[in-house]
Amino acid sequence: MDAELTTEGQEGRVQAAASSELLQKGSSSKDVLIRKLATPALSGDTGHCLRVLCDYVGASHHLLARYDLVQEEGLDFVVASDWPFDTVRRLESELALTYSQSTELEKCLSVLQPKYGILPDEAYVPAGISRQYCIVTLNVGRTRLALMLLFPQDYVLSPERLREVGLLAGYAVSLSTSKGQKSDRDFDLTDRELECLFWIAEGKTSDEIATILGISRNTINNYITSVMRKTATKTRSEAIAYAVRNNLV
Repeated sequence: MDAELTTEGQEGRVQAAASSELLQKGSSSKDVLIRKLATPALSGDTGHCLRVLCDYVGASHHLLARYDLVQEEGLDFVVASDWPFDTVRRLESELALTYSQSTELEKCLSVLQPKYGILPDEAYVPAGISRQYCIVTLNVGRTRLALMLLFPQDYVLSPERLREVGLLAGYAVSLSTSKGQKSDRDFDLTDRELECLFWIAEGKTSDEIATILGISRNTINNYITSVMRKTATKTRSEAIAYAVRNNLV
């Protein structure tokens, strides 16, 4: 009996040691990954960072987009991508529709939560690649980004690892110092727009703000419309939520 207990104790210690070793290896591998991201990120090579993250999560293609600019003209919303060009063009309208139909609360709750979609039938997909894509949204400062990944067919996805990739993508973008990087807004709110945003956050109506600032009601409404366009919000309440979240008021 004592021999059996001794054997079981030894097996327990072996298993505990093995588990500890695996945890250390997991932690070590993430440390290595972060170090691999730092150098290209600091030089502004976002594409290289995304390829490193693709290898980590098992993805075949990446697309990093400015989710808050997806409704603008052209492809300025694309930060870095190795997706087929035509596929990006076909997905543009779908992204804009999804973003415009989401409330500010839904956008906040979706951060770092992997979601999945299916590419349109007419969209080109390389051989052996699944038509299902994964999208992870993330925030870097005031900028909302979407990391979209394609995977080989029948690849088993790990939600936990996808969330890690979202965090690491945000880390890489935040480190970037490239002048050409699109991580900062190409436009800012004017002083007048910020004033209007402040007063609507205080619960003032357009007429009341017009009286306070000494300009016409129509001009106030134009400023507020401009604020909502620039912040990609649909209502005054959403604009206020955006302002609070980004410390604008």
